[in-house]
Formats: sequence, C-alpha cells, structure tokens
Amino acid sequence: MSLINQIKEPISAELTLFERKFREAMKSNVPLLDTIMTYIVKRKGKQVRPMFVFYAAKLFNGINESTYRAASLVELLHTATLVHDDVVDDSNQRRGFFSINALWKNKIAVLVGDYLLSKGLLLSVKNKDYHLLEIVSSSVESMSEGELLQIEKSRNLNLSEEVYFEIIRKKTASLIASCCAIGAASAGANSEEIEKMRLFGEKIGIAFQIKDDLLDYGDTQIGKPHGIDIQEKKLTLPIIYTLNQADKKNRASIIHTIKAHHHNKQKVAEIISYVNSHGGIDYTYQIMEKYMQEALAILDEFKDKEAAKSLSQLVNYIIQRDN
Repeated sequence: MSLINQIKEPISAELTLFERKFREAMKSNVPLLDTIMTYIVKRKGKQVRPMFVFYAAKLFNGINESTYRAASLVELLHTATLVHDDVVDDSNQRRGFFSINALWKNKIAVLVGDYLLSKGLLLSVKNKDYHLLEIVSSSVESMSEGELLQIEKSRNLNLSEEVYFEIIRKKTASLIASCCAIGAASAGANSEEIEKMRLFGEKIGIAFQIKDDLLDYGDTQIGKPHGIDIQEKKLTLPIIYTLNQADKKNRASIIHTIKAHHHNKQKVAEIISYVNSHGGIDYTYQIMEKYMQEALAILDEFKDKEAAKSLSQLVNYIIQRDN
C-alpha cells in the first residue's frame, strides 16, 4: 500500500462516499456539460483537500452530512478556479491530462468554470450552509487577490520577502486554510477552534508553496522542469533571498539575465548554481521547516486523537514530496 493510501485508510470509506456525492453534485442534464464533468471527475488527484476537510472534522465532533457538503464545496470552487486559470495561462495540460480549454476551447472552459462556481454556491445555499460558504468564498477572494498581486509586483522583478509571503498566503495557503477551517466548522467547532484550524492550514499552505519553489532547484528531474520559475520570470524565495544578499553588481546581473535571457537554459542554470552556492536553498529550507513545525505545534493539543496523528502524517507527506 502506498504511503498516501496508508494515510487515507482511517477515512477510506468516507472518501469513497464523498466521491459518489461529489459526482452527484456535478451532474447536469446538458449532455456536453455532463461529458465535461465526467472528464473532470476522472482526473481527480490524491484527494489531499478532502482529506484535510475530513480529518479536521474528526478532530472535533466527527464527520457528518455537512462535512461531505463542505468537501464538495471546496472541490467545486477550487476546480472552477483551475479551469479559469488554464484559460488565463493558455495552458494545454493539467496534471498530465489535457485541460478543458485544450479539448473544448476557451469559451466553453470559461462557461464550465462558471457552472462549477454556481454548483458550489447552490449546494451551500440550498442546505443553508452559509457559514461554510463564507469560509470558502473568502479563500477564493484571497486566491484572486494573490494572483493579481503577483502580476502587479513581479513586473519590475523587485520583490521583497514581505510581499512574497503575502502573495503565497493569499494565492496558495488560503485554500488549505479554508479546507481545515471548513472541516472544523462542519463538525460544530466554535469560532476560536475554527480560527486555530485555519491558521494551521495557512502555515501548511505556506510550507507547501515553499517546497514547490524548492523543487525548481533540485538535483534530479522531478516535478516541474528545473528553472521553470526563472523561465517564467517568477521570483520565489530562494532567489529573493539571494538577490537581497548579493552586492549591487551581481544583483543587477541576475535581474538582467532573468529579464533578457530567461529562455536561455545555460543562463538559467548559472542562476540556479549561484542561488545554491550563496545560501538561497539552505535559507529556504529553514523557513519551510519553521512554518511546518509551527503548524504541527497547533496539533499538539489534539495529540491524543487519531485524527491529529493522521493530519501530522498528511503534513509530512505533502511537505516531503518530490514532485
């Protein structure tokens, strides 16, 4: 049994039932839409987001019908944002599969994203899950702000650590934070407990994004191709730290290379080598570990619960991944 399946084992029955409920939530009487919804369901990943929702619920009063709707709401709204992202980025693939826009073109993809958003909204409103809807809607708002902030701030390649963390907190961490908060809320946790779980998820989300940044600097061909962030002129934590430590001449040279030679593989490799040799990677690992440990510390008061153990295992899995 794979490690991720071992972590899933305590909630395997619940995840199976969730898949069935999620498929039902996505159904449409329009044949084209139903075909596309079936295609989306078949591309499902490792179910990390629903796992955070279910384990967060188990920390409190356990999984109930509201928890299944909470997990479906997160997946519906998140899938909608991914479909729209692929249109914005003109991306033809998503996790090794053709994207919706690649198969059915942009107009249909945008409408599919709208449909998924409406399905999520209706699922909550019909069941009067207004508190759950507020949590996830706040996350979608943050994700949109994070994307726009990154576009705005990255143009001049002069990104501070403070702005970088604001971007990833909004763009990436807010989603995992909402999974943990909504799971707790669905199980009847009070406002203080919900905020504690939201903070736990936010710290994990930040560590997760930092790990994603590090994968771009690895020694083996894993995950995305090496240097893809530099080729896309994205400033991530390893290079932000390195630029802040570099003297004026080297800083100017690196920025010029990113602006003018970001498609030159040899030049990109030189930047990666410079970041490695000037402490950028070591520093980034330290920051990732700091956020991870702060998140795990929040679980300490739940240490007698099996759900806390499973959450801890899930955290270690997603942070220590190699792709």
